[in-house]
Amino acid sequence: MKQTFLVKHAVGGRMFIDSNKQDVPYTLVPQGNGWRFTVNLPWSAEIEELLAHKEELNVFVFKEYDDQPTLKTWYYVKDGPIEYDAAESSLTIVADSRIEYYPHEYSV
Repeated sequence: MKQTFLVKHAVGGRMFIDSNKQDVPYTLVPQGNGWRFTVNLPWSAEIEELLAHKEELNVFVFKEYDDQPTLKTWYYVKDGPIEYDAAESSLTIVADSRIEYYPHEYSV
């Protein structure tokens, strides 16, 4: 299975993090009624810009399988905290809702 991790600006569609273009170690764990992403990335202008738009982010995880359709999960950040820990070089994103879907079910 191939997994893709994306963090996008919800309004303009700007891509801040794309695991297809850079190695992005991350974890995803349930937290309360939501999910917590911890992403290991050094501080950069991209992270600074991401934090400037932290109220307008969407997170996606795509799971591509050899023997079944791709499963896409769209995580809504809404009011979830987004923080960067410089000492740990880690970005934490908390999402409070998600939608899982198979794109082929919505094709025309």
